[in-house]
Amino acid sequence: MASIHITDIEAAINFWRVRKPSPDGITLANETRALAEVYALMVFHHEDEAAEKGFPPQAMAAWRAWYDTTPDTPCIAICSTSQGDAWCKGCGRSFDEVQRWTEMSPGAKRATWRRITLSADAWRFNRYAERAGADNPKPGAPALHHADKSSA
Repeated sequence: MASIHITDIEAAINFWRVRKPSPDGITLANETRALAEVYALMVFHHEDEAAEKGFPPQAMAAWRAWYDTTPDTPCIAICSTSQGDAWCKGCGRSFDEVQRWTEMSPGAKRATWRRITLSADAWRFNRYAERAGADNPKPGAPALHHADKSSA
């Protein structure tokens, strides 16, 4: 079961704080409030992930709105899995992740992004960083442009 990491919830909260700032410094927009409630429970229970299944609908809608601003695929068009590697040297995904990318849930995709970003071993983060361009995010940071979520 895919989960949403607390850093993604933080990024989504910050996204909504910028998009719909508090008019009085106290009141939160509905999207920010929904995400903040999930975040507060995670902090209280010392959890760093929340299951996608069972995520409150309003919080999920707010998170998905943020998610839609992030790059979908880490692919930089140098796929070593097509040459038989178990892990792609270009993007850092496993062969299975590359093959199933379009079927994966947003939480599963973000978990993959988190893993490859934290390891920073893939060529997209060093040797061919220019190919990643604006799609080379810092952990939890939204992309500079919208990528098509349907393609691998």
